[in-house]
Amino acid sequence: MRTFVGITDWDWFELLRSQSGLDEVNFWQPSGSRQFRALNPGELFLFKLHSPRNYIVGGGLFAHSSLLPISLAWEAFGIANGAVDFTQMRARVEHYRRKGHERFTDYTVGCILLEQPFFLNENQWIPAPGDWSPTIVQGLERTPPGRQSSLLELTPLARRWRMEAWEPTDTVVTARN
Repeated sequence: MRTFVGITDWDWFELLRSQSGLDEVNFWQPSGSRQFRALNPGELFLFKLHSPRNYIVGGGLFAHSSLLPISLAWEAFGIANGAVDFTQMRARVEHYRRKGHERFTDYTVGCILLEQPFFLNENQWIPAPGDWSPTIVQGLERTPPGRQSSLLELTPLARRWRMEAWEPTDTVVTARN
C-alpha cells in the first residue's frame, strides 16, 4: 500500500478537526492544472502541516480526484473544503495560486476527496520524516520497504514507526493545497 503525505496549512487543519462527524474532506489543490494520480482508491493520504509545524497531523483514505470550478467545489463539499464560507475558500485558494487574486473568475481547482478523515491530537502528532526536504511544497509519495501494509497497522504508534522506516519513492509533487 502506498501512502501520500500532502502539505496543508494550519487554518484548513484547525477548522476541519473542530468539525464532528465529517465523512469526507476535500484536500484541494489551488492550481487545478492536473489531476492527482499518486494513489489508488483506499490508499492512505496523510496531512503534514507547513513549516515550521513539521508534523503529520492526520489523514484519510483516498477516494478520487477531479478538477472542478471553485464554485462547484464549494457547492459539493461546503465546510469540508476547510473554509467556513465560499469567500474564505477563495481567499485561501488564491493565497496559494501563482496567478494571484481572480475575484470574478470561476477558476479550476484540484479536488482530492478523502474519506474517513482523522485528525490527531497534538500529543499524537508525528514528526515529519528526517529526509523531508523544505523544497517539497505539495507532497511526497512514500512506500513501505519490501511489503504491503494494512490499515490495521496504522495506529498512531505504528504510523510513527512506519513513517520513520518508509523510504521515499521518486515521486515528488511541487505545488500545494
